[in-house]
Amino acid sequence: MNTTVTNKLAERLMEAAGEPVSGQQLADEFGISRTSIWKHIKDLQEKGYEISSVKKKGYALTGIPDSLEASTIQPLLKTARYGKTMEYVSSCESTQIIAHQLAQQGVPDGTTVLAEEQTAGRGRMARKWDSVHGKGIWMSVILRPDVPIQRAPQFTLIAAVAVVRAIEEVTGLNADIKWPNDILLNGKKCTGILTELQSDADGIQALIIGIGLNANQGPADFSEEVKGIATSLKMEKGNSVSRQELVRAILYYLEQYSAIYIEEGFGALKLMWEGYSTTIGRTVRARMAKETIEGVAESITDEGVLQIRTKDGKLHGIYSADIEIKK
Repeated sequence: MNTTVTNKLAERLMEAAGEPVSGQQLADEFGISRTSIWKHIKDLQEKGYEISSVKKKGYALTGIPDSLEASTIQPLLKTARYGKTMEYVSSCESTQIIAHQLAQQGVPDGTTVLAEEQTAGRGRMARKWDSVHGKGIWMSVILRPDVPIQRAPQFTLIAAVAVVRAIEEVTGLNADIKWPNDILLNGKKCTGILTELQSDADGIQALIIGIGLNANQGPADFSEEVKGIATSLKMEKGNSVSRQELVRAILYYLEQYSAIYIEEGFGALKLMWEGYSTTIGRTVRARMAKETIEGVAESITDEGVLQIRTKDGKLHGIYSADIEIKK
């Protein structure tokens, strides 16, 4: 069976927003027989789509599977480019690995890789990231910005703002950003962001932004080593959230804010980032490769560098570090 037609049919029924569409109308639109439409409907039902047959009116979509397949996300996307090309896998080592391979093959700006599960998910400094099957959002987005290579690191900050705005819009929860790439809910981590670069002598070839978001996990889904510091949207909200809505919102805001950054620079987004920051104004300990400093995080620069003032009055620019917020 033609899976492209099946996916397009799912999109068509989603766009109808629960209203029935006649089998004959669908047959005419797709240029196939009504019997073929019926077979594709059965295929969708086997995949978990809830489709009812309304007498004399046609087929109505009443529910979609809790899946990150393109057909469940793309029909309601509000983006111009991001997410228009999607690669979906049930399980993989890491969406970052797949995204790097696709980027080298020349896929377009905004191509998105989604997985239900990662068996070797990782965060900054190659730390392990638990990626439970079907309960989180494990995604990588390939960006091809026309900017100098020194402007690449700020995309991590932009992605953080996009994720926080998406969480806020879809769930109503108020999330915080801990510099540079952690999203917190009530002080516990729910999202990590990893930005990696492909470049050559001509500059940036691709930015790979990996996002791991804990959506519908419960306490039992976290290992003992992270139970005290990790949380999920479901645990904080008290009920399950739509992963599909979250993906669409993340892609929308990531596209919007990336465009602003490319056109206007980080200054246009800096106030928004600082408004969500749980780091600015706090006493922090910054652990770097060769030293550890403690002081007050005063601000970030337009380049995304964290400014920490130590007790001796000296201002330190921190480019990369593990940040511990002192209580």
